[in-house]
Amino acid sequence: MNHSERLAAFVALGHRLASLPPDELTPLAARARNQNAWFDRPSVAAAMAGIAHMLAEEPLRHWAARYPAESTTVHKIGVVMAGNIPMVGFHDVLCVLLSGHVLLAKLSADDTVLMLWLLEELTQLEPRFREFIQVLPRLNAADAFIATGSDNTARYFEYYFGKKPHLIRRNRTSVAVLTGQESPEELAKLGPDIFQYYGLGCRNVSKLFVPVGYDFVPLMNALQPFENVLHHHKYNNNYDYNKSILLVNREPHFDNGFFLIRPSQGLVSPISMVFYAEYSSEIDLVDQLTDIAAQTQCVVSAGARFAGSLPFGQAQQPAVSEYADRVDTMEFLAELP
Repeated sequence: MNHSERLAAFVALGHRLASLPPDELTPLAARARNQNAWFDRPSVAAAMAGIAHMLAEEPLRHWAARYPAESTTVHKIGVVMAGNIPMVGFHDVLCVLLSGHVLLAKLSADDTVLMLWLLEELTQLEPRFREFIQVLPRLNAADAFIATGSDNTARYFEYYFGKKPHLIRRNRTSVAVLTGQESPEELAKLGPDIFQYYGLGCRNVSKLFVPVGYDFVPLMNALQPFENVLHHHKYNNNYDYNKSILLVNREPHFDNGFFLIRPSQGLVSPISMVFYAEYSSEIDLVDQLTDIAAQTQCVVSAGARFAGSLPFGQAQQPAVSEYADRVDTMEFLAELP
């Protein structure tokens, strides 16, 4: 199987996901939710759409052309996948298989239903991939490793995988820059960046940077259409708990009935809450963003007005060329000895 054939299989997979009929999606999402309560139908559908967007033929071919078409040596790549949002490990699957290597996948216990379904769909479209995919409980046979986890698990990964080539990812989150000049329509576009996947992804906005004296009322009003997140019992429980803590401790915060905003020097906020910090000037803002750059996946602002940022509403729609932790996975694979 050559590079062109592998690429064609992924393009076909993108078409399959983009046109998945409701009578297939609904029972699949139900099985996924039975395994992981956060994986409800809207989240699964959003993840499917995101992967289909990633596999659009023209940008996929343009991206793939930046790297060697064939690996000089076929390696067994052990991939430890996360399970915080549906099928979050797919990009690593794409990179390993498109590079011509063998995938040794250790799936997250929180996301086996969807990942196994996705791998089966791929091998039905291109049966020759079956020789290149192994789902295993242990990765002892791997020649190199890609692992995604928390800062704590990253230390274990470094210990266990340190003697072989490895790419290890840690905690990341995303932030938004507000100026106070945004229209209600622009502020509403920030909603998916905060609430999609209930705030569980590294591309979810967990902190806002606002000018001194910022008025939060327009933002709270603009985000009101996203109040249906309260229909998820786990999100609702988190909201009730975090609100109670703030009230008992008499901590200053804003509350619009389904999510909370509070000042904090922290970066990763609890579910149902976002933190905020004030900036006094653009220089002050740049300094604060620079300080957290190593922990930030992406920055969003209205219309991408802030240099290096994405527009509101685009955080959860990464292009195939956008890598987790901003580390080029394809380059890592291409440079293996």
